[in-house]
Amino acid sequence: MDFDDEESREPEQSGSDELLSDDNLRLPEGASILVRLHALRAWLARRRNEASIEIGEAALVLQQMMESEQQESRARRRERERFAERLKEAREAFEAAQQSLHAYEEAEALLEECVNHTTTGERVLAEYYLALEELVQESALAEVEELPRLRALYDVQHRVERIAAPHEED
Repeated sequence: MDFDDEESREPEQSGSDELLSDDNLRLPEGASILVRLHALRAWLARRRNEASIEIGEAALVLQQMMESEQQESRARRRERERFAERLKEAREAFEAAQQSLHAYEEAEALLEECVNHTTTGERVLAEYYLALEELVQESALAEVEELPRLRALYDVQHRVERIAAPHEED
């Protein structure tokens, strides 16, 4: 009997995480800080998973391209140039996906650090936002190669803004 209870709870939990991770989530004004934190964690987990999938897809494209290059070693020069350009784009997509994944992982770790070190629950999202702002500023000063990381950090900041501030009813 306990087994059935455990089975019925798991889909409900993943279903609530799915709802809380939705990009268009609107929390009511009175939502507790725990609900807001749970929504942020669920969203970060979803984004991290999506970035992992992007890495896998980009790696697959790279692998397929490398295999086709070996099979078409006698291709004409123009075809080789096109292939080299596509290969370069695939490598860039792979590297961008890796940077995004690392940024989401960094954002998750930073959130947990803020949760563990902030004394009042109401301030945790403000502290987290300020810590993210510092990371964004550092990334903005970095080289162009870190644009995917910067985009991911902006994305996280935007999410914190959406869940931290109460929304007016439409």
